[in-house]
Amino acid sequence: MTPTIEARGLTKRFGKTPALAGLDLIARPGRVAAVLGPNGAGKTTFVRCLSTLVRPDGGSLHVAGIDARRRPAHVRRVIGLAGQYAAVEEAMTGRENLEMVARLFGLDRRDATAAATSVLEQLGLTDDADRLVRTYSGGMRRRLDLGASLVGSPRLLLLDEPTTGLDPRSRIELWEAIRGLVAGGTDVLLTTQYLDEADRLAHDIVIIDHGTVIAAGTPAELKSRAGRDVIEVHVRDAADLPAAAGALARFGGDPRIDQAIRRVAVPVDAGTDQLPDAVRLLDTLGIAVEDIALRRPTLDEVFLALTGRPGDTRGTDRRDTDSRRDAA
Repeated sequence: MTPTIEARGLTKRFGKTPALAGLDLIARPGRVAAVLGPNGAGKTTFVRCLSTLVRPDGGSLHVAGIDARRRPAHVRRVIGLAGQYAAVEEAMTGRENLEMVARLFGLDRRDATAAATSVLEQLGLTDDADRLVRTYSGGMRRRLDLGASLVGSPRLLLLDEPTTGLDPRSRIELWEAIRGLVAGGTDVLLTTQYLDEADRLAHDIVIIDHGTVIAAGTPAELKSRAGRDVIEVHVRDAADLPAAAGALARFGGDPRIDQAIRRVAVPVDAGTDQLPDAVRLLDTLGIAVEDIALRRPTLDEVFLALTGRPGDTRGTDRRDTDSRRDAA
């Protein structure tokens, strides 16, 4: 079966700055692929290469079997792209936005109306279709933006940090919309800095750093690769966090403290055997515990182990900013 995306040795530089440095990536049909990486890793540059907005300097890149370097116009016919912020016209209704984009895809008036109606149904926007977009919530605008990428019936939908700036409820609504698209046969590649988003949506995850792939697999495979269980403790009093961290450090690696939720987590090699000892030690030290648990590593911990930096890092990707400027 032809991969939806196949990149081999992909390179791209902006001046002296390497954005992609021999990136290899394969995305299979019928699955959501998530690309993770710290700021400056090259995530948006890769999406811009896929969408033919940026031409790679070297390597090969195929989308649905089409050579993106030699036949960019053909690639554009099989992809949809939604960037980090909704690009919709506020002075028009949701329906009018989609009909306009459908006409730009070359559909006649009748087919554009049918395509817009179908997409509005697909994304749960039918009841609000004839309202002006300026009255939409942030989550509704993002769903409409997805819809604009879908009226051309793309084989592959590219989502570059699709839930940036959304509140938790709107993020969950957008996740449900994306799941619905995949169930309907649309392949999806998304970049994200929210590791919980990748964990919930993606069948396959690729972690890149400095423009190259450093790990790939399913969420479960990547968590297993971390190789260590985690003892996690929530203390009753934040003042006890340093003492709890010192106690747990006896059982494994360096503890990670989250002051906001009064949590200490430490990776351990023999969690089942060590958990009772940890409970007894905390009790002996007089540290009041609200909850203690043994769990598998999170994607955030996998990300930290692989890149040396925590995940879920917001902000501007410097290399990718360069790509936007140079492509303009």
